[in-house]
Amino acid sequence: MSRYLVTGGAGFIGSHLVKLLTKEGHQVVILDDLSTGTFNSSLDKNIEFIQGNILDQDIVKKVFRNIEGCFHLAAVASVQESINNWHYSHQVNLTGTINIFLQASKQNIPVVYASSAAVYGKISDFPLQENGKVSPLSPYAADKYACELQAKAFGEVKSLKSCGLRFFNVYGTGQPKNSDYSGVISIFREQVKDGKELVIFGDGNQSRDFIHVSDVTNMCVRALSMVASSAPVLNVCTGRAYSINELIQLIDKIAVIKGIKYLPPQVGSINTSVGSPELAQQMLNYKATYELATGLLELFSVNL
Repeated sequence: MSRYLVTGGAGFIGSHLVKLLTKEGHQVVILDDLSTGTFNSSLDKNIEFIQGNILDQDIVKKVFRNIEGCFHLAAVASVQESINNWHYSHQVNLTGTINIFLQASKQNIPVVYASSAAVYGKISDFPLQENGKVSPLSPYAADKYACELQAKAFGEVKSLKSCGLRFFNVYGTGQPKNSDYSGVISIFREQVKDGKELVIFGDGNQSRDFIHVSDVTNMCVRALSMVASSAPVLNVCTGRAYSINELIQLIDKIAVIKGIKYLPPQVGSINTSVGSPELAQQMLNYKATYELATGLLELFSVNL
């Protein structure tokens, strides 16, 4: 049995990761400010919950006691929120991450941290590869890429062992409908649930690389064995792009769609995003197993 810290452990991906870790028999310390997530203190005796912010260095120091690894998922995980509250989101997403890296380096604790496919911006050299170009186009994306650079600096200067994971479009149960990680799937689910038309911005031919949260958490756990002072970064994706129109066709097979409304494309929207999973498959010895149709059936069957 090991004891791990999960920052953001009450959030969407974090809560699924905590469940996986405890299922495997580990103890978990959660640090979360509950700005987006919720926590039931009676869930599991192997979970210690501490409410707090990663900007609080005293709390960060406290939660690093007696742990063997850190999964750093806490963030202001919204592009729009990073624009609306530029300074605060920068503090949390970059300064907060530096706080985590500093404490981890002092205690020689390995860190797996969440980066984002947003660092690629509108790069169109598909499939997107970790050693290719990046072009962050939002405060959120810029800070996520800066976290990767900081991880490399910490590895060089303080020998911190880390691994960064560039999450693509994560979806699954328990996801808030306003999440930037999947956006369209969680929004479509709410629109189906409420009996509303599905709203598409653009012609629906824009495509995304959707990956189920179960695959994401399994990759997080495996990444802990791949940490290094060279600060490797891996795509967390399937390598398969689905257009929004294809997504709707899959949903139409499992749910009642009232109608479809096409609106003008949103300013700054990315037409295509699909990553290469090859490096992650090689390093983690893991390939995403959830087919999108299976994941959608599971998701749309819950409380509709």
